[in-house]
Amino acid sequence: METVTIHTAKTTLSQLLARVEAGEEIILACGKEPIAKLVPFQPQQPKRRFGALHGIISIGPEFSDPLPEQELAAWE
Repeated sequence: METVTIHTAKTTLSQLLARVEAGEEIILACGKEPIAKLVPFQPQQPKRRFGALHGIISIGPEFSDPLPEQELAAWE
């Protein structure tokens, strides 16, 4: 991870962004003090919504029936 001053970042922004796009992380500093980090953008995964499949799938009454002996034997 390289540290770059703000002045250098302003003059070489395109090159820095190309490096970040390739996966590198770059620290921006004001003098010697780090103030920000350039990292590759990662889109957020959509959040799961409870009940999203309501009406699309259904579970039949046989769901809670005991398993056949052959199926139970396969689990042992």
